[in-house]
Amino acid sequence: MLQRDIDAILTSPALEHGYWSVLIRSLRAGDTLYALNPRKLMLPASNMKTVTLAAAAERLGWTFAYTTDLYAAGSIDAGVLNGDLIVVGSGDPSITAENADAIFSGWAGHLKAAGIRWVSGRVIGDDNAFEDNELGFGWSWDDLPDDYAAGISALQFNENAVRVTVTPGPAAGDSAGLSVVPPGSGLDVVNSVATGTADSQASLTANRLPGSMRLAIGGSIPAGHAAATLAVSVENPTLFFARALRQALIANGVDIRGPAVDVDDVHDAPPRPRALIATHTSPPLSTLAVRLMKISQNLYAETLLKTLAPSAPRTAERGRAEVAAAVRPWGVGTDSLIQRDGSGLSRYDFVTADALVTILAHVDRDERLRGPFVASLPIAGRDGTLSNRMKGTAAEGNARAKTGSMTGVRSTAGYVSSLSGEPLVFAILANNFEVAPAQITAAEDAIIVRLASFSR
Repeated sequence: MLQRDIDAILTSPALEHGYWSVLIRSLRAGDTLYALNPRKLMLPASNMKTVTLAAAAERLGWTFAYTTDLYAAGSIDAGVLNGDLIVVGSGDPSITAENADAIFSGWAGHLKAAGIRWVSGRVIGDDNAFEDNELGFGWSWDDLPDDYAAGISALQFNENAVRVTVTPGPAAGDSAGLSVVPPGSGLDVVNSVATGTADSQASLTANRLPGSMRLAIGGSIPAGHAAATLAVSVENPTLFFARALRQALIANGVDIRGPAVDVDDVHDAPPRPRALIATHTSPPLSTLAVRLMKISQNLYAETLLKTLAPSAPRTAERGRAEVAAAVRPWGVGTDSLIQRDGSGLSRYDFVTADALVTILAHVDRDERLRGPFVASLPIAGRDGTLSNRMKGTAAEGNARAKTGSMTGVRSTAGYVSSLSGEPLVFAILANNFEVAPAQITAAEDAIIVRLASFSR
C-alpha cells in the first residue's frame, strides 16, 4: 500500500525532529495519492527556480532571448573614434570566458568594418536596464564570496565569477601560489594560504565583505597536493564585462586609449552621435533553462526574475509581482507562495508542496509550456543534480525533478511514471532536520522509487 510505505519512510526515528511536506497526485486522474502537510509553508531552496522558470516561460515565451548592443559614441575620422564605446546589456547570463572570444572578436571585426581602429575614449558598461541592487533579498552575507551568490547585472560576464587556483609551495611552511582567471575582476586578492605537510588535509577559505574588492584566501594545502580551485564572485559584474571587452578588442587590433568604466561612474555625457555597431543575441529561454535547472544556476534564476519586470530599470520587486500574477490564475495564491528571490538562496522564501504540484501540473497540461520545461529538468541517475541519485532503480531515467538544498533544507519536485505508466507529479520538502543531509536525500529517493514501482 502506497500510503503505508511512504509513512514508514517518513516516520523513521532518524527523521523525527525535521518537518516534512509531501504531495503526490496523478496527472491522468487528478486524484491525490499521498499528502502530508501539503499546505504548510516550507523553505524550498532551489525549488524556487521551478516557480521562476514556469512564470518566465508563461510571460516571456520559450523563444525569448537577451540582446547586448555595442555602440560607438562620437565622430569617426581617419580610423579614429573620437569618443567612447558603449556596451548596453539587457541581462544575458550566457556570455562566458569560453564563448566571449568569438563574440568579442566578431565585434572587433564590426568596428573595423565601420572604419574604427583606434578609440580615443573609454569602454563604458551600461547596465541601466536593471536596478543597481545586485544581490537577492535576504541573502546571507557569508555566502557572498561564493560564485553561487554572485550579484546580478544587466551586463554579465563569466556568470560574474572567477576561479582562484591554489597550488602548494615546494615544502611545508612555504606560501602557496595563487592564480585568478579570467583576468579583469578587479578583486584585490590577499593570499594567506600556507603549504601543509604531505599528510595533512586541504582546507581553504574565501572571505569578502559586501561591497569590498578585498578577497582573502586562507587555509592550507598539503605539499605535493594537486592544485585546488575555488569559484568566487566578483564585486562589480558590469566593470568585469567592460574590462573583458576592452582587453579582447585590443587583442583583436582595436586600440583603446581610455579605461573600462561602469556607467554609474561616468559623470560626463558621452559624445554624440551614437551608432549601433553590433548586437549579440543570447540563446533562447528554452536553451538557457537547461543550465538554470540541470545544474541549478542561481544567477540565471535571479536574472529571469528581474527580466520579468515590465520596464527598465527592472527590479526584483516588480519581477516578483509578475511571478505572482502569472501563477495566480493557475491556483497559486499569496497564502501558498512567498517569494523574495528567484533562485531560492534566500531564507525568506516559502512555498507549499501544494503550490509546487499545482504549478507542475499546470505546466504539464499546457502544450506551450510543457516540452522545454520538462527537458530542462534533471533526470534521475543520468544528469544534472540527479546524476548520482536513484541509479539502478525503477526511477532511473524515469523521474525528472528539480532539487533544492541548503543547510537544514532539502526538496525534490517533478514528474515520474508509475510501473503501469501512469504519470505522477510530486513535491517533497524537508526542513529543520539535524541528521546528515544524505539521510534526508535517501528518504526522498525512496519515496520517488516507490512511486516508480507503484501500480493500481
